[in-house]
Order: sequence, then structure tokens, then C-alpha cells
Amino acid sequence: MTVLHVAQSSGGGVARVVASLAAGQLASGDRVVVACLPNSGLSSAATRCGAEVLAWRATRQPGHGLPREVRDLYRLIESVRPDIVHLHSSKAGLAGRLTVRGRLPTVFQPHAWSFNAVSGGLRIASIRWERAGARWAHQVVCVSEAERAQGVAAGVEAPYTVIPNGIDLDHFGLTGPAARASARLRLGMTPSDPLAVCVGRLCRQKGQDILLNAWQDIGDRVPGARLALVGDGPYRELLRHRAPADVVFTGEVGDPRDWYLAADLVVLPSRWEGMALAPLEAMASGRAVVVTDVPGALESLPPGRAGRMLVPRGDSRALADAVAALLPDRAACDDLGGQGRAHVRRHHDVRCMLERTQAAYEAARTAQGPAAVRGRASRTGTRRTPVSSVRRGRSGSAEPGAARERDR
Repeated sequence: MTVLHVAQSSGGGVARVVASLAAGQLASGDRVVVACLPNSGLSSAATRCGAEVLAWRATRQPGHGLPREVRDLYRLIESVRPDIVHLHSSKAGLAGRLTVRGRLPTVFQPHAWSFNAVSGGLRIASIRWERAGARWAHQVVCVSEAERAQGVAAGVEAPYTVIPNGIDLDHFGLTGPAARASARLRLGMTPSDPLAVCVGRLCRQKGQDILLNAWQDIGDRVPGARLALVGDGPYRELLRHRAPADVVFTGEVGDPRDWYLAADLVVLPSRWEGMALAPLEAMASGRAVVVTDVPGALESLPPGRAGRMLVPRGDSRALADAVAALLPDRAACDDLGGQGRAHVRRHHDVRCMLERTQAAYEAARTAQGPAAVRGRASRTGTRRTPVSSVRRGRSGSAEPGAARERDR
């Protein structure tokens, strides 16, 4: 089987999920092609695992360049002739569904709905697009039940499959005091200082500004505390301008494993998510987490531990209280981290994610058609319709220009 992954979001959690899928599918004998931004984190990771990588130059926001992005993607699909087109996040979901329009087996994975990023008229337009675009997806893969519920509540009628994010447990296998000490030595961090780490793109979605609002209070209550913001993004300079001297900016990091190991506590104060990857990776590394109550957060935590690890979204005071209570107590952090690790090993193994994704592909390939064309066109599991037929097909009535790509 030939699988084509398409992603504009070529860094952060989306890139790590795509790379994990590509590696696992290659190991199963599939041909895997990844279309993404050239010279990006995803293109490098996909190349390392042996996937074919094709350049697809697309901006985050839909705009005047969208017709060109659709044409470029059309040419890529014509050259690859995939059995499955797997579209990751909202920009690839927009351009990809406009290109294919359900004529090839299509899987769309929002990685958090685009309408969560906007408000007012833009939110209404984004929801209308997702409702219309659902006709051109044979499967919509959500990473949490909460993300699926958001889609249903917004009126997005689609064949949903929930596949929680999976973690390479072998890669994040090191834990314990010795691993922490070694990682801090490699990173140049002081062995004994309480260290909080936030891994994520520096953008509005990930909420590092909320964490900085809380950090002054945390620093006053936890002597010697340090904060590392791991990642890069459009908020970098804004955050650097506001940050005190005890905050470290690492820039883009290809593999955040050492930062998880170095941490006493990993914090992710997101404004919205589907199911964030960073807390799962942190718990797989045996580290306690504090996260905000966004879609997927509660599902990712060990049962019965939300009281210490989950805070209301956007509440910097509650965030400060939770972090200040845990950060200086390394024993409590290690205990919660051990519980988190056991939970992730039971429920978020990457092998389970791969198996469920394969099942979603089979469902997409055997489906009679997306919602708009079921009953009017037949498709077998082996026959491939040239994407050129898309251009001769119905144009649909969706208006994509108003849809906005969220910060990822």
C-alpha cells in the first residue's frame, strides 16, 4: 500500500506523530511518502526513517496562495498515485480535501479543530468549512474522545475514529535520578535547582504567555526555580521580552527527550488541543505534568490524578498554585511521574496507534464514498481513481477562504 501523508505543520507534535506513523508503516512494508515544507523538522525526520519526501510549500493561513497550493498538491498526488491520502492538521485538511474531493480514500486528522483558534465570524466560517469539507473524508481521525465530541457538537458529520496519540516507549525509556543528572549535565543545567519545562511551539495555542504570567508568583514561592521554554515560534520575541532571567529559551529542538529527563515538572498551559503529545512524552519519561483542562487533557492523565495535575484553562493563578505546590517536592513529582509512566505504557504505546491507524485506512479504502457521494459511486479496495478526475468532478459549495489555520 502507498500512503501519502500531507502536512503543513512541519514541526512540534504534529511532525512527531507523522514521523512515528511513517516509521511504523515503512516497517510494515508500506510505501510511505511525506509531502511537507522542505528543510523542516518533519522533512528531516521523514528522511531519516526512510520515507520519500516531497516538497509542498504551503503557508499556515489560507489566503491568495491557496489555489497554487492546491495545484501543487494535485501534481504531487498525480505523481505518487497513493492508495491512502492522510491529511494532517487544518491547512493540509483544507488544501487536500479541495484537491482530492473524496475521489481517493482520504483520512483527515485535525490534531485540534481549526475553529478553536478563532472567534466571531471567523469561527463561524471555519465551522461551516469543516461541515462542508467532511463530505470529502472517508475517515476523520480524532486523537481524543473530547476532540470528537467537539466536532459532533459543531455539526461536523463524519465517519469518526478516535486514535489516541502514541509514544515510542523505547525512545523515552530512561527514567530516575541518574537519568536526570546526566541530562542536566548535557544541557548545562544546575543539578539541584527545581526545573520546570514547557515543550511546545511558542505561539498563542500553547499558552506560554499564561505560564510567564504565573512564573513571577512561582519564583517567589519556590527559591531557585528555573523554567525552560523548549521550542520556537512566532511568540518568541514577545515572550523573551517579558521573561525574567530565570527563564531559558532553547530554540527549536529536534528531540526534546533530554529536556524531559532534566525536568522535575513538565507544564503545558495550552488554550486548546486535541490531545497534546508533550505531556505523554513527559510521562513516558517518568516526569510529572501540570496541564490545562483542554480537550484530551483529562484522557491523557492517570485516573484519579487530575486534582494535582489539571488546572482550568487560562487561569494563571491556579497554574501558579499547582506548579508551586509540586515543583519543590521532587519526591511527589517522581511519584506522580511513575504513575504517569505506567499509564502511558498501558494506553499510549505507538504500536497501538499504528494498528488503529491501519484499521482506519482499511475502513477508508472499503467505504463506498464520503458523505456527499455515498451510494452514487463505488470503490473497491484495490482500484485507484486518478486524482485528475477530481478536476472534472463537482466543485462543491464550501467557501474555504474564511477558514483560519490555528497556531501549531
